[in-house]
Amino acid sequence: MNSLPPRIYLASQSPRRRELLTQIGVQFDVLLFRGDPRHDPETLEEVIPGEAPDAYVCRVAHAKAAHGLKLIKERGLIARPVLAADTTLDLEGEIIGKPRDETEAIAILRRLSGRAHSVLTAVAVAVWQQGEPRVEHVLSVSEVRFRMLREDEILRYVHTGEPMDKAGAYGIQGRAAMFVTAIRGSHSGIVGLPLCETTLLLRQFGYPL
Repeated sequence: MNSLPPRIYLASQSPRRRELLTQIGVQFDVLLFRGDPRHDPETLEEVIPGEAPDAYVCRVAHAKAAHGLKLIKERGLIARPVLAADTTLDLEGEIIGKPRDETEAIAILRRLSGRAHSVLTAVAVAVWQQGEPRVEHVLSVSEVRFRMLREDEILRYVHTGEPMDKAGAYGIQGRAAMFVTAIRGSHSGIVGLPLCETTLLLRQFGYPL
């Protein structure tokens, strides 16, 4: 199999995913969508009624990667692999995404207090292969347990603004690390891009890692 070009497109504006890709030596250019991917009709992150958390996160990551591939063609960009990812929380079968506002962030953190939850991150890679789109994805599932949180520390944390762009209203790589008593699984997956799974997925497409 021929090696892919040394650069890929990252279909994400997340600074955390940029840092993680840089950590493993992947060269990339950020592929911007027309607007916020959460509201782009091609990659809408609304939950389908009855959709399981794992099916949801894989569907969204797959859609983002496929849409990125379409944009490359429409914009006349150099053909390169597109990597996309999506992260959500599974709290006893319920999908917990990014909070819409501070009130919702507070409510989410109250529910996570003293409990364990799963963090699901799906990673998808898309390429044009023999004139047809090929999209593959992997799923990382990790468990995080929070200690009991006081109301005042929840409020202080939310007021920092850190929870607002993060699934589950917290960032384990930030101040919320002080809430976590244990994790089981991929720390980088909890942050937003599981590096082991991402490496193996890129290798499936011949990327030199």
